[in-house]
Amino acid sequence: MTVIHLTSFVEAPIERVFDLSRSIDLHKIACRDTEETAIAGTCSGLIGIEETVTWEAKHIFKKRQFTAQITALESPIFFEDKMLRGDFKSFRHEHHFKSVKNGCLIIDQIYFESPYGILGKIFNRFFLKKYMEKLLLKRNLVIKEYAESAKWQFVLR
Repeated sequence: MTVIHLTSFVEAPIERVFDLSRSIDLHKIACRDTEETAIAGTCSGLIGIEETVTWEAKHIFKKRQFTAQITALESPIFFEDKMLRGDFKSFRHEHHFKSVKNGCLIIDQIYFESPYGILGKIFNRFFLKKYMEKLLLKRNLVIKEYAESAKWQFVLR
């Protein structure tokens, strides 16, 4: 199993960062490069406990679909999503939030397994893990940009 751990600091209240992290609309903005769009389930607004979203995006030369469900949520400190359908053998993303002086920390932990046996493990080691880290870092920078400016008001109405 591959694990990605990323911590980001955002100079904004924990509640705002938590909600921006659950925003389908902000996710679409953060993932414009991959043409990511929600095509089923919760397609806009804030996703909540037991709700699902199906994303369609262009990743690694191919249009792909990924369906996730929010399986745990404790506002404003934690939520978890798990893959129901997609290209991974398994995928789970824990989103932790911690209030700190002058802002909040976003602590992401992603656990995933690549399909395709030994070929998947080689692909993961030399490409996929870094690709996933880059996507997550970009998403968190967009959350930071919106949370630290007045832009958040256009997403969280």
